[in-house]
Amino acid sequence: MIIFTVIGSFWLEVFLKVGVLRQAKRMFLAIAPVAFVFIAWDKYAISHGHWRFDKAQILGIYGPWCIPLEEYLFFLVVPIAALMTIEAVRTKKKHWRIEQ
Repeated sequence: MIIFTVIGSFWLEVFLKVGVLRQAKRMFLAIAPVAFVFIAWDKYAISHGHWRFDKAQILGIYGPWCIPLEEYLFFLVVPIAALMTIEAVRTKKKHWRIEQ
């Protein structure tokens, strides 16, 4: 499913030149704190038996805290796709402002 997110959003970087990937530090600062909280929650839920991953649905590659690679990719790829989508809208609809 991650590949569909990549296909659905990452073309915006190429064709609309949204520039999200060129701002790696800003992207990291936006994603890392939230991703850490959700990954920590995953670790807690897995270790207490509240959450599990079907071994037939994952690659079998595990990262820190015995969390599958796909889960880490989810917390990275989906927010990047969201940022690209927001920036694409801002590129096409310049009068739509986001207050900072």
